Amino acid sequence: MTSDVMHSALKRSPGTSLHRQMFTVLRDLIVRGQYRAGAMIPKEEELCAMFGVSRITVRRALADLEAEGLVEKRQGKGTFVRLELPAMRPMATLGYLESLRQISDETQVEVLNFERLLAAGDIAQLLGIEEASPLLHVTRLRRKAAVPVMITETWVPEAYIGEINQSDLETEPLFELLMKRGIRFGRVAQEFTAIAASPAQARLLQVPPGQPLIGINRLIYDDQQHPVQYLVVVMSPERSRVLMDIAVGAMNTPATGSIVHDAAA
Repeated sequence: MTSDVMHSALKRSPGTSLHRQMFTVLRDLIVRGQYRAGAMIPKEEELCAMFGVSRITVRRALADLEAEGLVEKRQGKGTFVRLELPAMRPMATLGYLESLRQISDETQVEVLNFERLLAAGDIAQLLGIEEASPLLHVTRLRRKAAVPVMITETWVPEAYIGEINQSDLETEPLFELLMKRGIRFGRVAQEFTAIAASPAQARLLQVPPGQPLIGINRLIYDDQQHPVQYLVVVMSPERSRVLMDIAVGAMNTPATGSIVHDAAA
């Protein structure tokens, strides 16, 4: 293996243990096919030198890979990539609403916070409403097979929510409740970021504080181009990914997304 990433010593940083950093790098190399099915990965002493870590750290990372079904140890021979790997990269085959339904069907929701408040600052601006306009603010945690996978925080102008209450959101997803009130969704503008887990996020997702998380900010419009919902999603990259499938006809449209650098010129 000659990839430069394999020869970079890992850095101690708050929130991410060395063995999980190593696990993530090796997992990605396996998933991308740089370590093919059936191939032997470097021996422990080689991995120690490549990553600049102790043998204990190497063994913990390899144990995590084995627990994920990615590698197997062969007595006296070494550690090998399994011949039959678990499905790691499913195709993006669902549209926006279908994907929301799938998430709703596959996870269990807990409503952590349900409150009506007055719009202020960026939230009022994003939703195109006056300061002090009434809003619904909801925070939820979703679990899959009892494992926390997603925190969502939502703001919706009160004009769109009517008599929706907390018990409604414990049985139905918000987008379906809005559709029942006659909302027809038109488009979604979204931003992907990487954030460090706050103490509260770390507790809910059961990760160390400061661990890198995936952040998704979504502004959802109706078919009349009015913002109807602002949604913030936070997930651990160890448990979740974002899949996209863009048609050729949309290649030169904002649907493909764009990269924005905030660094000063």
